[in-house]
Amino acid sequence: MTSPTETLSRFAAGLRFGDIPAPVVRRAEDLLVDWFGSAIAGHGARPVETIAAFAREMGPAAGPSEVLVGRTRSSPYFAALVNAAASHVAEQDDVHNGSVFHPATVVFPVALALAQALGASGERLLAAAVAGYEVGIRVGEFLGRSHYKVFHTTGTAGTIAAAATAGHLLGLDAARMQHAFGSAGTQAAGLWEFLRTAADSKQLHTAHAAAAGLMAATLARDSFTGAQQILEGPQGLAAGMSQDADPQRLVDGLGTRWALAETSFKYHASCRHTHPAADALLLVMREHGLRAEDLEQVSTHVHQGAIDVLGPVVDPATVHQSKFSMGTVLALAARFGQAGLAEFDAHFRDAETQALRDRVQMELDAEVDAAYPKRWIGKVTVHTRDGRVLKGRVDEPKGDPGNTLSREEIDAKALRLAAFSGGASEGEMQAALERLWHVARAPAVGMLLGSKQSVGA
Repeated sequence: MTSPTETLSRFAAGLRFGDIPAPVVRRAEDLLVDWFGSAIAGHGARPVETIAAFAREMGPAAGPSEVLVGRTRSSPYFAALVNAAASHVAEQDDVHNGSVFHPATVVFPVALALAQALGASGERLLAAAVAGYEVGIRVGEFLGRSHYKVFHTTGTAGTIAAAATAGHLLGLDAARMQHAFGSAGTQAAGLWEFLRTAADSKQLHTAHAAAAGLMAATLARDSFTGAQQILEGPQGLAAGMSQDADPQRLVDGLGTRWALAETSFKYHASCRHTHPAADALLLVMREHGLRAEDLEQVSTHVHQGAIDVLGPVVDPATVHQSKFSMGTVLALAARFGQAGLAEFDAHFRDAETQALRDRVQMELDAEVDAAYPKRWIGKVTVHTRDGRVLKGRVDEPKGDPGNTLSREEIDAKALRLAAFSGGASEGEMQAALERLWHVARAPAVGMLLGSKQSVGA
């Protein structure tokens, strides 16, 4: 009997651009442009620059693949490593609700690096990315809620997604793709403990996942073997990392249900678990004409996953850690109408922000928890200083498929991210975005930004 891992491998190897419905292709283009903005936003971030310095030290002095934050080139491996780290630091990359997985940050760095190295067409890049999304999302869903309580799914399922992307571009057949999954899965890693001490590990998770998946696929191309049942086997991922794994989720609707199209964009520059409550609070404030100083207390009614991830962050010490503080996110949203990069950078430690942060609490809500992770409902109860008790609810946070971003909004977001980081000028971004929106027409994927001749330049 064919195993789920084998079925998933066969799908990833056999998918062709012509098999993908046009709306899914358009959505893949949206996600690619959105990812590019997040990658440029990593320019200058200390954890990203540290990983980039590692790549310069350990990698080749030149190569065919673009390192976006440094305007340099390297091998596909090191370019994917750095670009994956860069695209996850601003907390603006996409998320798939049901798998609690950020596909873009591990899929597109591999797709871009290998496509540039191979001279692959834009159609091949997009098909490989779709394969990576479909595989990675299903692996995340398969590993389930118990996995996410301890493991950062983007770091674990991300290795398999990256392997599927790389394997597709490398032309692996189904058997070799299955070996690639085995080698990628045995390298799966990423633990949430880093949040307690504001450590830099989150960028390492995505960097490692992208690079490990690329390596696994390249090894499989050269006949390196991997575990055949790495996902559902008795000593595979589920056995070691989950208590509620469901193998059927690995093959759910393959070729008919396009999980990529279910992926959400991130509006606020923070952990996605904070977005539903932030949107619900902003709704209450708009409806009742409230200002931040009118808020006496805010109770957010959340799912257990939000408590697990955000609960340890009580007094955030860094900008990045503050993005995992429900109180900080809601305080910034209340003060400025949004929790964007500029607001976090300039105001996360303001006395006003901290005072309101400490008046925000999370409460487990049965309805919200039962709907999660398929739906991320936002519910808040607001106590005002004049004694009113107001309630707010958002069923689809901004960026979800039913409340999505337009292409104009995606463009504007990418331009904001680049302007904030200084990673590219407006003119450079406009030119790169134009190429990305029409990537499907490109006979070969070229450089997106002007680059130096080598990683060491």
